[in-house]
Amino acid sequence: MKEEVLKKLQILAESAKYDVSCASSGTTRKGVKDGIGNTAGWGICHSFTEDGRCVSLLKIMLTNYCIYDCAYCINRRTNDRPRATFSVSELVELTIEFYRRNYIEGLFLSSGVVRNPDYTMERLVKVVKDLRTVHRFNGYIHMKSIPGASQALVHEAGLYADRMSVNIEIPTEKNLKMLAPEKDYKSVYQPMHYIQQGVLESREERQKHHSAPRFAPAGQSTQMIIGATNETDQQILQTSAALYNRPSMKRVYYSGYIPVNNYDNRLPALKQPPLVRENRLYQADWLLRFYGFAVNEIVDDSYPDLDLEIDPKLSWALRHPEVFPVDINKADYELILRVPGIGVKSAKLIVLSRRYTHLGISDLKKMGIVLKKAQYFITCRELPAFTVNESSPEYIKQKLTEKKLPKSKQVDLLQTTLIFPE
Repeated sequence: MKEEVLKKLQILAESAKYDVSCASSGTTRKGVKDGIGNTAGWGICHSFTEDGRCVSLLKIMLTNYCIYDCAYCINRRTNDRPRATFSVSELVELTIEFYRRNYIEGLFLSSGVVRNPDYTMERLVKVVKDLRTVHRFNGYIHMKSIPGASQALVHEAGLYADRMSVNIEIPTEKNLKMLAPEKDYKSVYQPMHYIQQGVLESREERQKHHSAPRFAPAGQSTQMIIGATNETDQQILQTSAALYNRPSMKRVYYSGYIPVNNYDNRLPALKQPPLVRENRLYQADWLLRFYGFAVNEIVDDSYPDLDLEIDPKLSWALRHPEVFPVDINKADYELILRVPGIGVKSAKLIVLSRRYTHLGISDLKKMGIVLKKAQYFITCRELPAFTVNESSPEYIKQKLTEKKLPKSKQVDLLQTTLIFPE
């Protein structure tokens, strides 16, 4: 591989690392005769960085030059940093060579915006089109759609990419205009609409003709930066819920703001990214998608932000002690799902198993239920009746958040208590 290409790879892979919306897709793309690669099972292989982010294997930008000057972006126009641009042929060759060496199973492709959105989008489309049609590459491709790109280019991209995405970046348009005056929500939502339209039309066409081409079979995703602006968690989750009402939207990713442009006074002076808040938002997002919660149950005007000490499900349970305890041998599936420490798989197992036996503690442990949490919110055959109502929500929260001392210190503390009893 040429030294010049390797140098570009180093620069552009570094520039691409701040986009976290690149987890595996859930699509299936079978191998074809005379082709290379496939996407099987639950999508592409992925790795995890040191800070816990899920990263698709070849995550690269076409270019980190950009006409925009977004305050939160490392690649903003006014930043003095190394810049590089791949030619279409260089990026295609790089992807194929990495695949042949078994380094990757797919491609996550994004880009800064050069000249105008359509010019950049056209080059991105050329990359994925050449991979599919010239090199017969059948691995996973996730492609970022450029805000403001034309419908024709978005549609062409969807014929070759497994998943497409357009980043909202900032949860409210008011704050987006403050940090990125050259952008607006229309340029973001319009490509989203084009993708959605393509997905729905493709589904309808394939119902009539199975051989009809698929359009972005893994749907679309987006990303919001958390902590760069003053939105509450309620505002963020309301935006997410509205996006999930779109039939093609599969994932909303939350990226804790990394302070890369400390000189800009419009940005908060953070010492480190708000990773705990990011994690809580992902947990709340899970409740929206799989547990039947509404946004106003997780956060509302009285509690506009998530509790950073405990997960959102436990927080809801402690605010609604009147719902508990839940009898796991009688309660509906939907109510069992709301018990802290019980997940979707465990709830299904409970409903299935109780047809044949009266469930007790040992049965719950085998199902993988987190009894440390669940014990305060359920009753069963053997469980003592010490629930959230026999104590108090404040006491339960204290018990579940207190840090345990190491065993050596516990022994020292016990000896001290024996010598100097209170």
